[in-house]
Amino acid sequence: MPEPLQKLRSGLLREDGGDKVMAKVLALVPKTGLQDVLVAVEVALEGARPSGRVSVEHAINVLARLMAAPAPQTVQTTLALADPPLADTARYDSLRAQTHNSGHAQEAQHDQA
Repeated sequence: MPEPLQKLRSGLLREDGGDKVMAKVLALVPKTGLQDVLVAVEVALEGARPSGRVSVEHAINVLARLMAAPAPQTVQTTLALADPPLADTARYDSLRAQTHNSGHAQEAQHDQA
């Protein structure tokens, strides 16, 4: 087994469920190729804590990014917004208050029936 995978395995086996994560890593080799998995593993190892412990979440995240579809290309368009969106938190708060108050009114009517 290549050295990066050996280092990852030794780090993951210190964590609960690390054996399952390692199995997932190895299962990606036929799908993505050994070289891609080794790159992802090396990135995960670079982000290891000073104690040398590998974050299980980081290893999964790096592998997920490796497997993710590429971002779509930016589309050129002549469309433009007539009115740019505005963040109006007071409006959002008032809408939440209306929803919250109407819910209590309905509950009170239901309880009286």
